[in-house]
Amino acid sequence: MIVLKTARELKLMREAGRISAKALQLVGEAVQPGVTTHQLDQIAYKYILSQGAKPGFLNYGGFPASACISINNEVIHGIPSKSRVIQNGDIVSVDLGAVFEGYNGDNAATFAAGDVSPEAKRLIDVTRESLYEGIKMAQVGGRIGDISSAIQQYVEARGYSVVRQFVGHGVGACLHESPEVPNFGTKGRGVRLMPGMTLAIEPMINQGKPDVRTLSDGWTVVTADSGLSAHFEHSIAITDNGPVILTTP
Repeated sequence: MIVLKTARELKLMREAGRISAKALQLVGEAVQPGVTTHQLDQIAYKYILSQGAKPGFLNYGGFPASACISINNEVIHGIPSKSRVIQNGDIVSVDLGAVFEGYNGDNAATFAAGDVSPEAKRLIDVTRESLYEGIKMAQVGGRIGDISSAIQQYVEARGYSVVRQFVGHGVGACLHESPEVPNFGTKGRGVRLMPGMTLAIEPMINQGKPDVRTLSDGWTVVTADSGLSAHFEHSIAITDNGPVILTTP
């Protein structure tokens, strides 16, 4: 069931989104060689708590941290560790969220640590821009497939591939709500977009083939061909005046 949000609920989601976005910004600013992924996770944890919110990911489905931190060929759901040290040239994808008065914010971005290769930088740039291409299509009266198709076409035209096993989703009182928002699809297909819908749009884009696999920890998803992967996400609201990004600091 798709839940349309009231004005009050959207106000709470804006605050959850603000906290989530600021936490992501602070973590991104700390991404540099020599820092551990545990240290990054603690930045998110402490900031979210300082704002009167709760980390949305901590213990969600058993996940043991406040942020998913995935490096290089890791696509999503990387578990922070005191022993995992970021190296010069790494690309670091951070996915996190906050719960404020019962409502979720959810966002992600990929950051460069030190001097990254031109190929890695281009992958990051294309993935980021594909997110905004999708958001532009989140218009009242349109379809989920309009968002999906825009992302897929933008990415594949630039020589990259879209992860298909994991997709975006509705967001609100639950972190994952209906409908699913794939990053691939056909324009004009899927659920019709209505005012009050809130979606987490999140392209996960691979340098090589789209195939992925999950490591033995049961969480970390990596590219099957060991190529690089990048991830960007915003929570948005569908309104009569166009899409509104809720996850801005």
